[in-house]
Amino acid sequence: MSSFWATLKKGNTSSATAALGNTGLAIAKGFAAVFSGSGAMFASAMHSVADAVNQFFVFFGSVLAEKKPTPRFPTGFGRVINIFCMVAVIVVTIMAYETIIKGLHLISEPAESSHFWLNFIILSLAVIVDGYVLVKVMFEIVHEARVEAKGFAVIPAAFRNVGRAAPPTRLVFYEDIVATLGALLALIAVIVTTFTSFALLDGIATILIGILMVGVAFKVGYDNMVGLIGIAAPKEIEDRVAKVILADPDVTDINQMRIVQEGRFYHVESYVELRTGLSLAVADDIKYRIRDSLLTDPDISDVTMGILEDNGVDDWKELADQGTT
Repeated sequence: MSSFWATLKKGNTSSATAALGNTGLAIAKGFAAVFSGSGAMFASAMHSVADAVNQFFVFFGSVLAEKKPTPRFPTGFGRVINIFCMVAVIVVTIMAYETIIKGLHLISEPAESSHFWLNFIILSLAVIVDGYVLVKVMFEIVHEARVEAKGFAVIPAAFRNVGRAAPPTRLVFYEDIVATLGALLALIAVIVTTFTSFALLDGIATILIGILMVGVAFKVGYDNMVGLIGIAAPKEIEDRVAKVILADPDVTDINQMRIVQEGRFYHVESYVELRTGLSLAVADDIKYRIRDSLLTDPDISDVTMGILEDNGVDDWKELADQGTT
């Protein structure tokens, strides 16, 4: 049992927190939607249901992705999380379709909503909870990207570095932007339709929430499709790895290097050039020394390295100038 809980603790904390929060919101919003007849509340409830299902699903996917490599799967299970996120995209797409259909129905046949204060309190609570989760995941992005940012500086830092965060963290980030905006839209729709005669806003807000969900599905789907194919590490990671390799006193150059992102980890493949006149045994020791230095980086899970004698050409500078690895 202790090993089971230890494994669960390795899962993505952002998705776990968001899943629990959205489960509570989905129940509350569903209750309010049934009693009030508000289309915007229905749309917001559907979105919370989709988020809760997705984020629980993605959390367990992130746990599986933390499994150590095996002889059969030598590169590990990092891309498993991309598969789970792709399934989550399907759930969001279905919920978005149902939401848009509901919105179209409300535009053609506007429904009179009731229980204003029930809707107002629950949607206000949703804005607070979703906003809290969004802020928390922004700090998680900054942490995973190894970026220094404090206070309000975390917000632009999170948007700039979201591509370097783990797939489940990115999913929660995008979904919670939509969740917070969706709750605000629904709250505005409830207020306007209660105190004015503009009943069409209920259907319009419902459709807008559905469209936002489609946008999230497209963005997350694209990111994880790329992740499944295999994507090169960001330039910052490449520079970080190169700095560690070139810092070794026996290394003269990097002949070739490729860094592939697997989930939230990176696999490094490189050929390094060493100073001339070294014996094979000494060169081998240097190779393992560099590899061990790279593996101290918590973002790097695997290093494959070859060694060459210095060819007298500044290969790494040429590759950097070309913008390739």
